[in-house]
Amino acid sequence: MGYALIVGTCYACGKTFTFNPLRVPSFRDQHGVRQPVCRECMTVVNGKRKARGLQPFEIAPDAYEACDEGELY
Repeated sequence: MGYALIVGTCYACGKTFTFNPLRVPSFRDQHGVRQPVCRECMTVVNGKRKARGLQPFEIAPDAYEACDEGELY
């Protein structure tokens, strides 16, 4: 049994971070490809949404942790 953890670049700030490939929050780029967003940027985005009276985006509790390799396709 193993685990999967991705090292990637935040689409918003460019910082390198690790994340669960199945649960990380993401936004689609101009080509429709999902791009990961780090916890810090999601905190900023959700703060701005709350200030505007909008619901914050949900972040899975394990979005920035490893997942079981069996969960991968």
